[in-house]
Amino acid sequence: MTQNIQQHVENHFLSPGSIGLNDLQGVMDSILSKSVDAADLFFQSHRHESWSLEDGIVRDGSYNADSGVGIRAMAGEKTGFAYSEDILLPALKQSALAAGSIASKGKSGILSPIKSRQVKPLYQDIDPLSSIPNKAKITLLEQIDKYARKLDSKIIQVSASLSGSYEQMMVMASDGTFMADIRPLVRCSISVIAEQGERRERGSAGSGGREGYQRYINFTDEGSENKYSASDEVLELARDAVEQALVNLEAIDAPAGNMPVVLGPGWPGVLLHEAIGHGLEG
Repeated sequence: MTQNIQQHVENHFLSPGSIGLNDLQGVMDSILSKSVDAADLFFQSHRHESWSLEDGIVRDGSYNADSGVGIRAMAGEKTGFAYSEDILLPALKQSALAAGSIASKGKSGILSPIKSRQVKPLYQDIDPLSSIPNKAKITLLEQIDKYARKLDSKIIQVSASLSGSYEQMMVMASDGTFMADIRPLVRCSISVIAEQGERRERGSAGSGGREGYQRYINFTDEGSENKYSASDEVLELARDAVEQALVNLEAIDAPAGNMPVVLGPGWPGVLLHEAIGHGLEG
């Protein structure tokens, strides 16, 4: 992305409502004029999707999106909070009035000069939800199902899920803080059931991180029929899940019942005391 994260997030929240930085400073001033010690504005938007496959079929897909702004006003030990799902100047002013009225028992605060701080981004600005087409996500889940079943004939059921989210946030505070951040997140989970005779056992594996779906999906040339393929990490997850299920098929119950316990000097005595000593003392 050519523009920095601060500018990108700022445009995301403010441009649709034609809100400028001067407008935000005006909102902060209106809060601080009501005998409020300190205040802050917190903008947040969150989009999330999930895809799940079972028995070779993608049976479920979901998507949700939320956004809004929260306004906090602090006066002494009191805190007023208000929020709005509409990021528009009239809504900001109304929320500021509500938050300031709740906590109007302190001294009139002073708005420090707003300074935008550029910090080193911890994550790449990748929106997992829009970075690749939905076809690639469905193809990945189908490939997981086929690969896991090929690993061993005992695998009778495969469930796989893929989820991603993209979160943006921005904070402006009366102490002059003005910062923004983005948080992408993806996760892939695989669960299998192995059957041998009348016994069935489950194995599972998964991974995730703050990056894009490119972690799980390889891209080939446009002319290739298999444009999307599972990454080595996904194949390893499938192998781990299958191996776990197969090991569980051979597992035996741990010994149980009355068994002798041998305690040596030192900490074992402390453990014994904590386990039953206090009860006996009572």
